[in-house]
Amino acid sequence: MGARSLTGRHELLDTARAELTARPGVLFHGPPGIGKSTLVAALMASLTTDAPSAVTVLHCSPAEEDARLPFVGLVDLFAPVPESCLEPLAPEPRAALRAALLHGPEPADGRGRLAVRLAVLEVLRALAATGPVVLVVDGLQWLDAPTAEVLAFAVRRLGGLDIRVVAAERVADGEQPDRLRCCPPGTTELPVPALTDDDVAHLVRTGVGTDLPPGVLRSVQDTAAGNPLYALELGRAAALRGPAPLPSGPTPPVPRRLRTLVLDQVRTLPEPARRTLLVTSAAARPDLALLHAAGLPDPATDLADAERLGITTTDARGTIRFRHPLLRAAVYADAPEPGRRQAHALLAHALTEPVEQARHLAHARPHQDEDTARTLMSAAEYARRDGALGAARELALLAARRTPGDRPADRADRLLAAAEYACDAGQLEEAGEAAETVLAESRSARRRVRARLILLRNAGQALEGAQALIEEGLRDAHGDPEAEAWLHHWAAVRGLLCGELAEAGGHARHAARQAAVAGDTETRIGALATLARVRSLAGEAVAADATLEEALALAGGVDGGPQSWRLVRMRAISALDSDRVPEAHEQVTELLPTVEEFAGVEEVVATLVSLTRIQVRAGHCPEALRTAARCAQTMARTAPALYASALAAVAGGTAEDARRLAEQAVRASEADGDRLFLLRSLAVLGQAELLTGDPRGAASAVEALQRVRELGAAMCAADPPLLHWYGDLAEALVLLGETEQGGAVVREARARVSGDTPGSVLAALERAEGLREAGIGRAREGAARLCAALDRLRPLPLPLEVVRTLIALGAVERRARRRSAARTALTEALETATRIGAAPLAARAREELARLDAGDRGGEAGGGTPELTPTEARIAELVGGGATNREVAAELFISVKTVEGTLSRVYRKIGVRSRTALAHAMAVAVIASGAAVDSVDDGQAGSTDAAVTISQPSRSQARRALDTRR
Repeated sequence: MGARSLTGRHELLDTARAELTARPGVLFHGPPGIGKSTLVAALMASLTTDAPSAVTVLHCSPAEEDARLPFVGLVDLFAPVPESCLEPLAPEPRAALRAALLHGPEPADGRGRLAVRLAVLEVLRALAATGPVVLVVDGLQWLDAPTAEVLAFAVRRLGGLDIRVVAAERVADGEQPDRLRCCPPGTTELPVPALTDDDVAHLVRTGVGTDLPPGVLRSVQDTAAGNPLYALELGRAAALRGPAPLPSGPTPPVPRRLRTLVLDQVRTLPEPARRTLLVTSAAARPDLALLHAAGLPDPATDLADAERLGITTTDARGTIRFRHPLLRAAVYADAPEPGRRQAHALLAHALTEPVEQARHLAHARPHQDEDTARTLMSAAEYARRDGALGAARELALLAARRTPGDRPADRADRLLAAAEYACDAGQLEEAGEAAETVLAESRSARRRVRARLILLRNAGQALEGAQALIEEGLRDAHGDPEAEAWLHHWAAVRGLLCGELAEAGGHARHAARQAAVAGDTETRIGALATLARVRSLAGEAVAADATLEEALALAGGVDGGPQSWRLVRMRAISALDSDRVPEAHEQVTELLPTVEEFAGVEEVVATLVSLTRIQVRAGHCPEALRTAARCAQTMARTAPALYASALAAVAGGTAEDARRLAEQAVRASEADGDRLFLLRSLAVLGQAELLTGDPRGAASAVEALQRVRELGAAMCAADPPLLHWYGDLAEALVLLGETEQGGAVVREARARVSGDTPGSVLAALERAEGLREAGIGRAREGAARLCAALDRLRPLPLPLEVVRTLIALGAVERRARRRSAARTALTEALETATRIGAAPLAARAREELARLDAGDRGGEAGGGTPELTPTEARIAELVGGGATNREVAAELFISVKTVEGTLSRVYRKIGVRSRTALAHAMAVAVIASGAAVDSVDDGQAGSTDAAVTISQPSRSQARRALDTRR
């Protein structure tokens, strides 16, 4: 049984296995095509594979035509039973069973039915005496009545025997099985649910062997409604049909084989009822009032038989619904083409809503006609204004298709409009197809430029390879100031994303000038916004703010409509970077509803990413997780969405999720060539690694944050977030024992500090300096620096930064044996982190408090000697176990020089002078403090406050080291 057939069913199969072990039977039930037979086969395959001894399997799979044949199910079940198993039976039951199995004449008296039942029961008991028996009935609904009666009799009398029943029964959606009596008492009923859209996509991709276009796949998913058989049949039909820019009707084509399967009852209805069903299937939102308006005289009567047969339902308000979306599609596909056109013509006449009316008009007139094309374009523009972007794209494409061949310019304009609507809707493949068509067919340079602009939009963040597209566009745009402004603006955006800030600034200024010449205010505003972003990244905060305000004034201020949305968001991020978090939060939360209702997906995602950043900084951790989830739903697997998810996970999720998502964001940014989001994603990855608090995490954090430092330097970037990340890098280096390098990073960052540097940046650098002071043995000075950082942070609305600094202060005070101060800092950190939902930092605070509590229970072991840092403890552990300095450096991804320097500090702290003495001291400390460590609850397991902190698995290593040196 291949994995393809079990797509989305593994959990249900595991449940069935467990239930069949504990109970006498399992009954799968659900509608046709839902996958019951697949599950039965998979369950039996696993059962016979895993069984410790031979299993006797009696199997039947009746079909609909078998239901009228007496005992055909019993014949199938007993086919593998040898004749010798019937010999021990009493003569009368044996004769009756042989007759039922068509092996002999039927007994002359009337006791044959009871005799057959007794015979079957005795044979099953005999089989069970030699090993496990499984009765499999795949299709209980078609099991002939005599066999069903025999099974119902036998299963009630098999208690205590090693006999199991695995069955499947077809039932309508939401209904219960009718033939549970054919299964033993206590049988588990397992409804087989519909597959998710993701599962359907995977099933179709693997079953068809190719990816369907996104729009086609969505149509298959909607029509199949989670039914795997329907999905595969529809997917295969779509793949054979090949790419189609538009559906030929309101439903996807249904292959003849699938129509035959689901329409057997529909085809028995009288002609008026079938006609009413066709009009109903063609309507997007059918109801009795609409059918009356379409000229159908008595639709309620026509639909009564359809409702009786389970094809449709009509509620009290007259709304009509097909029992399954496939029924609607099959009814429409089964009708002749003239009948479908007539149905659409009736609906176009009945409707007044412009979008639906135009859509029906297009299907009623499937030929080139300029009046129809103009009507469709008018409806497309109406749909766009109403926010129905997918409908706008579909109508514009229909308009292009209906445009007469002697109007190529109109056709190109309509294709470009369709591509722009598709871009706004996030339908990138559809947008690209329409734009490429114009690029290949149009003789107009300006239209080719517009097509390239759509392809540039389609590229999203992946503009690194778009240089040729821009250069080709500039050749077409030569002498057209407006078109030149469009392309120079895109060149600026590309330069910004690729980290080429000087080039980006030049293109943005040129675009703004050309747009002013052309009178193109929209492009001028966009170019100025990009220039403001470039200046902000370059550390030119005053110039960036002035440019942003100039753009905002051109847009008509904050209430200037779509042109102002991006600018308002940028102003909010500027406030965020300046620690004015409430102001940033207010601006973006007020903007978001409007953007979500009227803007395209790029603007929506950008706004959600900004809101996630603001919520994280504000300490609204659960809210940030929810916003990031919305971002992922809007544009999954893209670098911005992955970055937002990773950032939210660092704040309120788990370190593991944060690391995984950040790594995915890094890969996505690298694939796109997007250095802006690569910077951000690497920074979040470094923060996620720092959450672990151990040397390995610190080493990974250093690797990620060094790349941030190098990328920032290559870009000549100097915005405030970069200095935040410098502080994280210095902190990671100190945690790793690289205190000299950590100090150098802080000094480099300090050289960039100006009078406008936000307090949060200064506090981050002070935190790193405090940890470095403590790392070189100056705990009191380190604590003072950390307290200064706290004093700077407390007036600011940045609770996560406060918690991080409190945890750092608590750890420093704990290692210096100032337990009261440590407890005060760590308790506040835990309370604050818990209140704001910062789960990873709350976990760090608990770990530090557990170490503090373990030290309190262990007394003053170590005579007050300062505790080793995590890196010092790990190096001491490895060296004590016999590792060389080079081996330690390789294990911890640090330099040999750092190992040597750290060992010197370890010797001073412990009071030894050699590796042998270190091993001896470690062994004595571990054995002496074993009881204290063992007394720590599982939820608080961690290092003790003994002079040497060693992980639990190292005790045996320490003992072996001590024994060796003795």
